Amino acid sequence: MPLSLFRRHRPLLVAILAGVAIVTHTAAASADRPNIVFILADDQGFGDVGALNPDSKIPTPNIDRIAAEGMIFGDAHTSSSVCTPTRYSILTGRYHWRTRLQKGVLGGFSPPLIDRDRLTIAGMLKQQGYTTAAVGKWHLGWNWPLKDGGNADDSGNFASAYAKGWQVDYEAAIKDGPVDVGFDHFFGISASLDMPPYVFVNDRVPTETATVEKAFHRKGPAGANFEAVEVLPTFTSEAVRFIDASSKADQPFFLYLPLNAPHTPIVPSEQWRGKSGINDYGDFTMQVDATVGAILEALDRNDVANETLLVFTTDNGCSPAAKINELEAAGHDQNYIYRGHKADIYDGGHRVPFIVRWPGKVKPGSRTENLVGQLDFFATTAEITGAKIPGDMAEDSVSFLPTLLGKANAVSRQSIVSQSISGYFAIRDGVWKLCLCPGSGGWSTPRPGRDDMSELPPMQLYNLADDPGETKNLFVSEPDRVESMIAMMQQAIDNGRTTPGKKLSNDVDVVMVKPIQNGRRKLK
Repeated sequence: MPLSLFRRHRPLLVAILAGVAIVTHTAAASADRPNIVFILADDQGFGDVGALNPDSKIPTPNIDRIAAEGMIFGDAHTSSSVCTPTRYSILTGRYHWRTRLQKGVLGGFSPPLIDRDRLTIAGMLKQQGYTTAAVGKWHLGWNWPLKDGGNADDSGNFASAYAKGWQVDYEAAIKDGPVDVGFDHFFGISASLDMPPYVFVNDRVPTETATVEKAFHRKGPAGANFEAVEVLPTFTSEAVRFIDASSKADQPFFLYLPLNAPHTPIVPSEQWRGKSGINDYGDFTMQVDATVGAILEALDRNDVANETLLVFTTDNGCSPAAKINELEAAGHDQNYIYRGHKADIYDGGHRVPFIVRWPGKVKPGSRTENLVGQLDFFATTAEITGAKIPGDMAEDSVSFLPTLLGKANAVSRQSIVSQSISGYFAIRDGVWKLCLCPGSGGWSTPRPGRDDMSELPPMQLYNLADDPGETKNLFVSEPDRVESMIAMMQQAIDNGRTTPGKKLSNDVDVVMVKPIQNGRRKLK
């Protein structure tokens, strides 16, 4: 590692070592209190993992190794087909649509989506004696201080807010970020790598002041030393450093590792360019796999792999920015057999890789088709560590520990809710899926606001057991089932929760069936 890069990030190592020294009374990781590493790739599809797609043309040997040594969840879902809402649901165990975020994503200067009094997985594990760290892309908002007082806010208008990014005091501490919602340490970036500001943040303060303008798609303030191509390698080295330091401690650790890749800008390092033989996205996906390999190697080298629960998953399906036509021309189905992609209500938008390794607990090479949501990881870790979840927290999270342990007839949930980028809902009831809109609700055809959907049924009902590709809309022929599932969705909204307990309130009024955004382009 270059000396300049070490000096830039040295505060994180110091903070980690200091944190390790503070708490020494708690038992180290064990079979029942494992270290936990949660890797979240960005915009990587179900079919982009060799263990899930036998015809994949992009090698992923390290992710495949996790599958060979652990369990594949074949019916795992994000709460949304875009990134910010997915992250909220993972960390809080609560559907993101109970917050102000009813569609779309946050920007790089957005205020925090997670309230300070909201318990996160990190906060819960910290209470259980874990050292907790987040390394990577945050994209959940925080309060950037302005030079003249107040905080930055790009809500509703990214473009104008980026111009105001020069008013941010990059030498002052941010507030209401990761270290204020349960993480002992944070090193990463504010939002997606195509959203300014382009600076690394260490705990609460940027590692350098934004003094120049750069554009990795969108123009905005940037650190002079910040380059997009260096971000994934930097996250990798920081994560490995945390594992190295924490493995020597007397308490277990939790590492949340939300990567910036293979999301845009798609910038594989020089050593990975051309490796896939397809395009930059294929190369970048291989580099993501190499990052996973570095984590596996760090766990092995520190002799903590057997005491570590490791998850690999992604925040939504593959994006069109991957140049899907080029992937398909090479015989690669980025979202496997599932319809749609990132942003869509179809399964290609929110059915994602979810692979868990836990030596001695999870049967190697196992697979389950039990329905599961990423937001269930909260309740699962609580059950593993013996933590008690307050009645008004993690209100949509259901433990899948029995499934993980391979117990017979272990079914944690029958229903789950997902949402498209435009805010359209879908709900599952066993093998049945109801999309409360016509079309994709996102970016594929039929696309809201572009395609004429006036002659389509107002909703879509699919039997995924018979039709996993969502090609046969049974809305007209199954009116009773449609009515029942609409009632399920309404109940999920009205109760403020989908788990047993006292009725709670959503942060805002939630509209179940959104108006149809009809366009003029005739469907073929």
